[in-house]
Amino acid sequence: MKFDPKKKVHNSLQPKSVDVSVITVNYNGYEDTCEMIESLRELIHSVAYEIIVIDNASKVDEAALLRKKYPFIHTVRSIRNRGFAGGNNLGASIANGKYLFFLNNDTFVKEDNFYDLIQRMESDETIGGISPMLMYADDDRMIQYAGFTPLSRFTLRNRGIGSGEYLNERYLSPKEVPYMHGAAMFVRSDVYREVGQMPEMYFLYYEELDWSLSIRNHGYKLWYDSCCRIFHKESRSTGFDSPLKVFYLTRNRFLFAFRNRTFVERCICHLYMLLGVVPRDCVKYLWHHKKDLVRATLKGVKAYFRMTRKQKLDDYGFEYSYYLS
Repeated sequence: MKFDPKKKVHNSLQPKSVDVSVITVNYNGYEDTCEMIESLRELIHSVAYEIIVIDNASKVDEAALLRKKYPFIHTVRSIRNRGFAGGNNLGASIANGKYLFFLNNDTFVKEDNFYDLIQRMESDETIGGISPMLMYADDDRMIQYAGFTPLSRFTLRNRGIGSGEYLNERYLSPKEVPYMHGAAMFVRSDVYREVGQMPEMYFLYYEELDWSLSIRNHGYKLWYDSCCRIFHKESRSTGFDSPLKVFYLTRNRFLFAFRNRTFVERCICHLYMLLGVVPRDCVKYLWHHKKDLVRATLKGVKAYFRMTRKQKLDDYGFEYSYYLS
């Protein structure tokens, strides 16, 4: 399908033919989700799209509240918290769009640029996914994401390109990247079906990196493109350095190595983290009198080893998903 950028799609919220399915996961984030929906409704007119909101077992039935306020959206309330990947997979299972746009619910737009993402995708059939430029919501001139460098083989460290810098021409050129950013992933729906769902055993953090590798292993490219800018209120749902965040970042860094490194590389990664990263982080948290974060770190390590004892390793990691309540 060829798109006319001058043509407005007036009935974009409930189209008969959907170009883009916007999928977002809500967890006790009603106000943020409303702001995201309002920005889409007000500004996006160049493509036909639908909005799918998965309420991940919020304390209050926010799916019902959102459905009442915005009857044109699709809402599903999960009876349990399925995590980031699980919520997005549930949304994708009912999506009708040619493209899936996984957006964090704490994001919003300031201009109509979804059409430009479609144009980039259609320019090369080997492009499987795109992450747009992410800007910090509290300073809309500052970049959060303009691409990632590859994760190092043994330490699993990488760098966010442009992160913390003010917008300038160096970061405007589109380019191939190793990973998409989980806050905004624009993916072909047929690629999603071919590659498979996001891995749900992570629950929170690292799943988009693992999934990005899966897409690349299927022969597709991933791109960063500044033609679209998304504004992100980072860490609204988990908090900065919360025990929840520290637990999953610790556990899932081990888990990513387990799934995506050879046996020797995995052993080196584990030794580096057990002898270096974990002690360093615990000392840092103790120095700042944050014993809860020390406990979260140690629980993350313990949970990882408990998980892997229950799993059978195939050619690419886990043979089946594991949900940690």
